Amino acid sequence: MSTTSGLPAIGTPGQPWGDEEKARWRERQRKQRSHADEVVAKVDALRDRFDVDAYGNLDAGEDGRYPLLAVRSRGGDASLPTALVTGGVHGYETSGVQGALQFLDREAAAFAGRVNLLVVPCVSPWAYERIQRWNAQALDPNRNFVAGSPCMESAALWDLVQPLRGRVLVHVDLHETTDSDESEFRPALAARDGKPFEPGTIPDGFYLVDDSENPQPAFQQAIIAAVARVTHIAPADPDGTIIGSPVVAPGVIEYPLVALGLCAGISGARYTTTTEVYPDSPRASPAQCNEAQVAAVVAALEFALAAG
Repeated sequence: MSTTSGLPAIGTPGQPWGDEEKARWRERQRKQRSHADEVVAKVDALRDRFDVDAYGNLDAGEDGRYPLLAVRSRGGDASLPTALVTGGVHGYETSGVQGALQFLDREAAAFAGRVNLLVVPCVSPWAYERIQRWNAQALDPNRNFVAGSPCMESAALWDLVQPLRGRVLVHVDLHETTDSDESEFRPALAARDGKPFEPGTIPDGFYLVDDSENPQPAFQQAIIAAVARVTHIAPADPDGTIIGSPVVAPGVIEYPLVALGLCAGISGARYTTTTEVYPDSPRASPAQCNEAQVAAVVAALEFALAAG
């Protein structure tokens, strides 16, 4: 069942959505904030310090067009490795977007001459404005980072990153796990796919997702240690899991990133991580969530550059 603000459910329980149901879902999505004001304007303010380019233009039909913006170290140096930072793969995960922008503004200068930065602050601008997980076609970008992706946002980022494969040392993908995952987005996913909704749990605190096919435990723990100075780390559930996945170290679970089409698997980097901030905790403010994302990026880059 998928409902929004008490509206009737979309679709028939047990049957996947077709085009009509997806169109009805899209009609319910309303713009709640401005990508131009909250992202583009902040990127424009960085142009005196970084190279900025549009790696694509997202055509959202009647909702307009959105520039897909990438921010790079000025000039670049072919002798240096690349560090990739992505935010806003899911538009509702605010601190991923604002944390990436805050990192650029405050911390990126410390890495000049050490690494080529490539930062994509908001992969999914249509969803950012609507505080949504899916894109306008009811697709989850973070299951669609594959060759020939049907998801426009994922395909554009894929095309941007693929020429860099083999040169990316570290990739940090900035996300959140929110209460709305359980109250809205997981039920919507079950309805869309014609499956029963199975209730889960929301971890209280920050955690990371490592790559089960390329685990880097020391790298993950360096990030956890840095973030723990900013906000609390999620404990395991009584069964030893976080969101149903076994905890392999404090605050760390693993997924097969490439097999699942996840953003953190897009670059082939040696060091990859997906951050998960919990903004709905009474123990974490929006400012803390942004700071946690910044701390994660800085710790990830420092570790990767030291380890090589």
